[in-house]
Amino acid sequence: MVKSVNASWWIQRWNELQPEKTAILFEDRNISYRQLHMRSNATSCWLQSLGIEKGDRVAVLLENCPEFIELYLACSRLGAIFVPINFRLAAPEVDYLIRHSRPRLFVFSKRFMNTFQSLDSESYRPPLLAAVVGDTKPSNRIFNYDLDTRSFEGKAPFITPSLGPADPEEPHVIMYTSGTTGRPKGAVLSHRKTFFNCLNAEIFFQLSFQDNMLVMLPLFHSGGLFIQASPCLFKGATLVIHPRFDPIKTYRDIERFKITKLLGVPTVFRSLLSVDPRERGDLSSLHVCAIGGEKVTHELLVECRENGFPLRQIMGQTETSILLWASEEESIARPGTVGRPVFHAEVTLVDKQGKRVSPNEVGEIVVRGSIMMKEYWQDPVQTEQIFSGGWLRTGDLARMDDDGYFYLVDRAKDMYISGGENVYPAEVERVLKEHPAVEDAAVVGDFHELWGECGHAFLLLRKDSSLTEDMLIAFCKERLASYKLPRKITFCVSFPRTPLGKVRKFLLKNNSHSESGK
Repeated sequence: MVKSVNASWWIQRWNELQPEKTAILFEDRNISYRQLHMRSNATSCWLQSLGIEKGDRVAVLLENCPEFIELYLACSRLGAIFVPINFRLAAPEVDYLIRHSRPRLFVFSKRFMNTFQSLDSESYRPPLLAAVVGDTKPSNRIFNYDLDTRSFEGKAPFITPSLGPADPEEPHVIMYTSGTTGRPKGAVLSHRKTFFNCLNAEIFFQLSFQDNMLVMLPLFHSGGLFIQASPCLFKGATLVIHPRFDPIKTYRDIERFKITKLLGVPTVFRSLLSVDPRERGDLSSLHVCAIGGEKVTHELLVECRENGFPLRQIMGQTETSILLWASEEESIARPGTVGRPVFHAEVTLVDKQGKRVSPNEVGEIVVRGSIMMKEYWQDPVQTEQIFSGGWLRTGDLARMDDDGYFYLVDRAKDMYISGGENVYPAEVERVLKEHPAVEDAAVVGDFHELWGECGHAFLLLRKDSSLTEDMLIAFCKERLASYKLPRKITFCVSFPRTPLGKVRKFLLKNNSHSESGK
């Protein structure tokens, strides 16, 4: 068994070396490494009591909280596969992920009880066990996570050679990313990948045992779980976890807990800059501030620096985590750059034939090494398409200068980023076309002052339709996460198309004012 790559082993070692060191600060809870080790052990015992075995999936629908970390560590210890679900998703989207990943157990917070009750959970195969966090009401149908795990406190899980990761390549997490075909894809991430992501983040953030990292990005995303939480636990640092982003609370806790490291998406930093200077706190403890998740303007970098947030940049994706990085000085001195390759990976640019391009020529970013995902869960076709000659294709187009710095040019994938969340138009279009009044739909990303980009839906309606924007949005709200909802809707009389019938979206976007038909 290769213990050193296992996240649960890190907690066990810090429990042995520095048991009283604070691991997690969450609201009014101060959790030491000893307590986190005991809680993850108790959760492991509970999972075993439910019959969870190596390779079984455990899906969680939780806001940022210590229980999320406990379940993540417990699955790591047992060799079960952890499946975090985006808590912003609508019930039909959650239903699809459960049917696709086929977990044995679904753990959710009481906030999402209505979501669970709207699922046809009796039809899932294998039969789905369910547990709720934060609800003390007993139920014959749903386990109580808080009460049930408490009965195993002080106990250690029964580990045999068949349990736990015997091989670093064994699946650790299935993290879903929206699919270009309209359905999410489950990136299978190994223990090896998690470990090398931690090594990269350790270098990038200059992490140490003394650090306090503020985590306000969702833990269900790579940024929160693999760039912040896991590396900090690996180093024995302290996580200050916020259940959701609140700019005033962020300023307050940076000063209160002497936060040294911080990561956010552009939307987060724009929100922080919008706070009245009289309501901000002391930022002098911050040593490293980082930004990623979507395109960053030079103006935002300069404004953040002037307001106490000197930003270094990262670029990555769920399938790889961090790929490229740039220091504060590089980000300012080389406007538009997303940096150079991380230490533990090979990154280059290739043309359509897979040949490396020369400096300053545009090519697709490809990566290989220990940070690559294993595959897409239950999707050999998409898996084959993303790998080429041992390299993983990112779908992002860029150029590289003579000094090895990368500059994004375009996305090869049809995608836009809203508030740090990837949105694939094909997924939104599929839902729009389900409405009986919609004949065809095309969605593009438009500029949005706060969110960076938002969805703009162009629609062809069936004859004699009386569909309104409000009616359509209400229809979509029942089927899509809120960040995927189109913020703009244009009713059209026709779509510009290629000779093969494909919608020419760039023409729709550029001429939307002249295409309006309603």
